[in-house]
Amino acid sequence: MKDPPVAIDLDYSALFRPDLPAPAKKWGGFPPYNFVGGNNDAPSVPVEDMIEATAAVLRREGSTLATYGMQSGPQGYVPLREFVAKKLGQRSGMTVSADDILITSGSNHGLELVNAVLCAPGDVVLVEQFSYGSALSRLRKFGATPVGIPLNDDGMRMDLLAAKLAELKAEGVTPKYIYIIPTIQNPGGSILPEDRRHELLRLSEEYGVPILEDECYADLLWDGKRPPAIAAMGEGGNRVIHVGSFSKTIAPALRVGYVAADWGVLGRMVAVKNDGGTGALEQMMLAEYCNTKFDGHIDSLVVTLKGKLDVIIEALEENFGTTAEFTPTKGGIFQWITLPDHVDTMKLAQAAAAEGIAINPGPEWASDAEPARNRFRLCFGSPSLEEIREGVKRLSVICHREFGVPVRAANIERD
Repeated sequence: MKDPPVAIDLDYSALFRPDLPAPAKKWGGFPPYNFVGGNNDAPSVPVEDMIEATAAVLRREGSTLATYGMQSGPQGYVPLREFVAKKLGQRSGMTVSADDILITSGSNHGLELVNAVLCAPGDVVLVEQFSYGSALSRLRKFGATPVGIPLNDDGMRMDLLAAKLAELKAEGVTPKYIYIIPTIQNPGGSILPEDRRHELLRLSEEYGVPILEDECYADLLWDGKRPPAIAAMGEGGNRVIHVGSFSKTIAPALRVGYVAADWGVLGRMVAVKNDGGTGALEQMMLAEYCNTKFDGHIDSLVVTLKGKLDVIIEALEENFGTTAEFTPTKGGIFQWITLPDHVDTMKLAQAAAAEGIAINPGPEWASDAEPARNRFRLCFGSPSLEEIREGVKRLSVICHREFGVPVRAANIERD
């Protein structure tokens, strides 16, 4: 009897594409003090109501799961699109119908589809100088160049946007689009005033550049007061593509977002959306739940998140003093912070990670790393109040050890 052949492992190293990123590390769980990611407050997830909504819609329409949800067509489950249209009308001032909505697998999928139909290698896209890290990385993946426009406490500066558009035009360059997060800017937390929104539309018309408006956090305002969406303004025409999500309001793991746009753009996006359809069960549950429960849930969630923001601000002031500069965010789940110029937050993040604290260093949220070198983002949606207090306290000790700020750091008992 012959011995079985000995398996020889294949060396994949020569077979991988040369432009791949570094391999992922095996998941070891969340760190003890987790201030990164678009996670939300776990006790605020409306589990029981979601169970009831899922059971009700499955009993009524469960058999439709047999056909990739195509009873509603490739744009997504009609009742959910109808709810999105209603929500955008009530909360953002937009006049859209279900036919103007495409359901996506999270808002990142929406951004990906926009890039797929608009961007080619070498294109320029204008962005806020500090912006959503995943949006920036997606642009670079497509071979496009994100060019940052500086911000102030009210968001993107329109005078500098106008100057950059004029400069590019003189060079014969027309940007593919202007990407902006006008309502609870990520990471800065500002709200773009209405007059700037009008000026943005004017510049869009003058230079023939569309606008990609990302409003993933817009439902999580502390006081509920906001200007209308850029896409809601009458002079916008078809120049604004509007992206939103249920990840920050209901649950991130649902992976359901949406795009509202003119059919001339939306039809192209539907044509390249070759994923077999966004998860139908999630869409069905959300439509069933949101039609009666969404507003009440948002009211409760906002109170919880504002309480967490208050605690993180208190902890920053207590442990960092005046060495940490920030403007409290006007909603959402994150706070943007500036430290003294000599602090390198990439190094701070690395040192903090070694001690179980995860933060977002500024350069990962910037079109140009250098202006963000001493900035960082803390997400407060997921950690408990005690984890916020203790995590910020420990972070101040690490920052003091590595960079000498704050001058005095809290005494902490080491585990």
